[in-house]
Amino acid sequence: MNHNTPLSPRPLQHLDDCRQRVLSAAQLRAHGVNSAALNEQCRPGGPWQQLLPGVYLLHPGPPTADERLHAVLLYAGRPQTRTAVAVPTQTTPGEPHPPQTTPQAPYANAMITGLAALALHRFVSAPPLLSLDRVDVMVPRTRRLRSTGFARLVRSHGMPTPQRISGVPVAPVPRALADAVAQLDDAGAVRRLLTEAVRDGHCEPAVVVRELNQARLLTRPHVVDAVDSLLAEGRAIAEDRMYEMVREYGLPDPLWNVDLRLPGGPHLGGVDAYWPDQAVAVELDTSPSSRLRSSNAGPNAPRHELQEESDGLEWSEYARKREHLERLGVTVVHITPRKLRESLEQQATVVRTALMASADREPAAYVMVLPH
Repeated sequence: MNHNTPLSPRPLQHLDDCRQRVLSAAQLRAHGVNSAALNEQCRPGGPWQQLLPGVYLLHPGPPTADERLHAVLLYAGRPQTRTAVAVPTQTTPGEPHPPQTTPQAPYANAMITGLAALALHRFVSAPPLLSLDRVDVMVPRTRRLRSTGFARLVRSHGMPTPQRISGVPVAPVPRALADAVAQLDDAGAVRRLLTEAVRDGHCEPAVVVRELNQARLLTRPHVVDAVDSLLAEGRAIAEDRMYEMVREYGLPDPLWNVDLRLPGGPHLGGVDAYWPDQAVAVELDTSPSSRLRSSNAGPNAPRHELQEESDGLEWSEYARKREHLERLGVTVVHITPRKLRESLEQQATVVRTALMASADREPAAYVMVLPH
């Protein structure tokens, strides 16, 4: 038999029990299905159908959500089916090991992103997978493919490390958010997605703002408004965790959200918590607001330079305030929202240590404590 010999119907029967009912043309060829047999199976009213160029569904009727995902990944990833590698097996002494086949990574250089990825990450505010007209799939910028059918290609200079959800490579939440927001004009939908990302602990506000900034989305007014809500939500969550830290780990009750001032002198700055008897202050770092301000500085300004300048100015101001307070004998503990989320007990230990160490320090200068 040569490669022109027509196939009998028998080689197709084993595909009826194939676990994955979506296969590429290359995978079908590896199963012994040539072009003529493929065309016959995909005839009008036939048992198979073509979902995307070079991607086939091995049953009639609409594809499931899972089958749509795998079809998009097969189209974008163009996987190799199998490669022969040497695997030790039981053989007669002196005989060579027979070659064995192992599957390659099925969707190399492709991952689901955008709203479909957020649905896989179980976002309540993301639409169900089957309701999406398009499934976004991220590929390297050098891939020479076009968006087609329900597959929308998102090209990327740098591919993030995908997360595996039920065997599907999925973009991390911050990147999936940015890709989803890029396609949305509905301010309410954008706000709900960003707020859920922070409220449910998927990621920190700073990471989201950085992704939105890199995607050049912070020039869109409805995105800027949503980020304002995001930052407020992120700060409120971080403050709640600070209250929990004090309550759960038995720290003395501080004065919350106060301004410090020298009597008859200058304003020293605001702090999030202050223990006057020990002269210990806690400052919560919610610096992503500097990135938002930088992105609104003007359409012709280089965004990354403004971000660095704004971040630098904010950090210089923080360092100056901290240095001034510590010269007065006030210990300043710097805490980030991420530390509060990931290591609350450790942050409580840091604060407790600072409170206990106050007994071994020189008395601090008297400062006035005013409501913030």
